[in-house]
Amino acid sequence: MSAEQYQLIGTEVSLYSGKVRGYLRHKKIPFVETLSTMKIYSDVIMPRVGKRIIPVLLTPDDECIQDTTCIIDYLEARFPEHSVYPETPKQKLVATLLESYGDEWLVMPAMHYRWQFKCHNLRFILKEFGSTAIPNAWSIFQYGMGAVPAMAFGNLYKPYFGIDKAMGKAIERSYEGLLDDLNVHLEKYPYLLGNRPSIGDYGFLGPLYAHLYRDPYPGKMMKKRAPHVAKWVERLELMKDAQYGDFLPNDDIPQTLIPVLKRMTREQFPVLEKTGAALDKWRAEHADKKTVSRVIGKHDFDIEGVHSTRAITPFSYWMFQRSLAAYNAAEDKNVLDELLKKIDGMSAFSRQAKTQLAYENYRLVVKK
Repeated sequence: MSAEQYQLIGTEVSLYSGKVRGYLRHKKIPFVETLSTMKIYSDVIMPRVGKRIIPVLLTPDDECIQDTTCIIDYLEARFPEHSVYPETPKQKLVATLLESYGDEWLVMPAMHYRWQFKCHNLRFILKEFGSTAIPNAWSIFQYGMGAVPAMAFGNLYKPYFGIDKAMGKAIERSYEGLLDDLNVHLEKYPYLLGNRPSIGDYGFLGPLYAHLYRDPYPGKMMKKRAPHVAKWVERLELMKDAQYGDFLPNDDIPQTLIPVLKRMTREQFPVLEKTGAALDKWRAEHADKKTVSRVIGKHDFDIEGVHSTRAITPFSYWMFQRSLAAYNAAEDKNVLDELLKKIDGMSAFSRQAKTQLAYENYRLVVKK
């Protein structure tokens, strides 16, 4: 690693590593990637961050940045060319909403398709996890080591996200509908908002690359059912036919993106509203606490007419507050209200939580 290079600690199998890796490649930021082995966790990540999490970015000045949104914002300030943040109000709002949707909602189909199609995926996943943890070991030991995180990820996510058998089928119907809608849009446009990738593209890239493109079962389905989505993944992550144009003129939101936005507001926005209300209640009951708990209870949610109960995650609301900030700062809210009404998303903006969050020192905290 040279003095001018950034160091990305991650792995191909990691959902959020793919988001940052694609961004670094497209922005042509000099970096090397270090595999997140057991030794790297013990020698670098735990001492610097205090928890087992990837990706982590080490800067040429030896700063340590964790969380993909924080990493990208840090780099945007230093590499502003071809910014992933549109300057116009509608596109900026949509881009941040889509990032949150990809990061915090599409993780559900990503986890479901990885772990519920074991006869197609398991051998591949065990090898991926094992070769990350102990890259120089024999294959038989890598498979064994891969079983350890597989047992954790493969079981714990279901109660966390409220995915039982019926909800799993609903997630499949929803994701396949999303693929179809994205395929129509990406047949016409190279990226979500035109000829330049936005932060929304990178929010989608995380789940759609590491899990839903690379894993055998969903990868085969994507390439067959939604080939333009697969090409978009390759454009963002592998730089195949990468483009450096502009977002659509006149702050335009393409009509082909409206079905995607309506799916987002239909499924995710009710959960965000409930999360905001729960956050304010939690804050009232824990006025002396600065650090916010990872989970603050459970609440109901609905996908494709199927009901279940999932964890309430304040981190999701921190992501959503970036969109709320863009909305609240707009000089003319009428144009944004018109868009939000069109996609049935006004309610979540009308009922904002009073509690403001920040991500500091690798922890979610109540903003002063």
